[in-house]
Amino acid sequence: MWAPVQRELALLGHRSYAVDLPGHGLDAQYPVAYQAPQDLDAWAVEPSTLGGVTLQDNVDLVVDVVRRLAEHGPVVLVGASLGGTTITGVGNTIPELVSRLVYISAWSCVQRSNPIEYMQEPEFADNLMAPLYALNVGDPSQLGAGRANYRTADPALLAALKAATMADVSDEQFRAFLNILQPDESIAVMMANARVQADTWGTIARTYIRLTEDRSLPVAMQDRLIAEANALTPDNPYDVHTLDTSHVGFVFRAGEVAAILDKLTI
Repeated sequence: MWAPVQRELALLGHRSYAVDLPGHGLDAQYPVAYQAPQDLDAWAVEPSTLGGVTLQDNVDLVVDVVRRLAEHGPVVLVGASLGGTTITGVGNTIPELVSRLVYISAWSCVQRSNPIEYMQEPEFADNLMAPLYALNVGDPSQLGAGRANYRTADPALLAALKAATMADVSDEQFRAFLNILQPDESIAVMMANARVQADTWGTIARTYIRLTEDRSLPVAMQDRLIAEANALTPDNPYDVHTLDTSHVGFVFRAGEVAAILDKLTI
């Protein structure tokens, strides 16, 4: 996912490191039942390797990475979407090793504990996620993970997914991105306490990149997250930037994202 941004950063002279969280990347799970032709009944009961993964597991892994990277210079930690909960946890844990936190339409929880709680709030009303429940396979309470069939050929589901996540890219780009997604995500990660801590996280310089066309994490919710954090640490507010793109559309605007990162002070 981060390869386009990393390429642009390299052209600007920056080193970067993309972290695969536990159970992701080449450790991701793609059962035979998920392949074509799919066996959805079998896949629905296939145990998930992410079922036991917690937010703390994610944080611990990234803390270890940051400790090693910090030996070579300042670290700017960037997270998008649910990745915001992980970089928050890292900021809570080792603020002295992080020069700046950057949230790209990402969850930075202040008044509520986790994204699931925020999703009940009025600022989330403009999202287009509801129809995507039809993508779900299996019982999350049994699997310990949400499981989405990104390999569906159902035109209505594909259209709904595109509208919610990347309405501003071409159909070809949309399908290309779907093919790098893994289907499972840990329920425990989404429901863990991910609140920021004023005395640790709150001491780190931070940036928020708002995505105004986001219909997965609506801009009204992004603005609420920014406002809550600024109220918590008024002497250290977010440095805010804005792109007129969707939840995933920023990946296809990598040059603009890299330009923002290039100008950040550390």
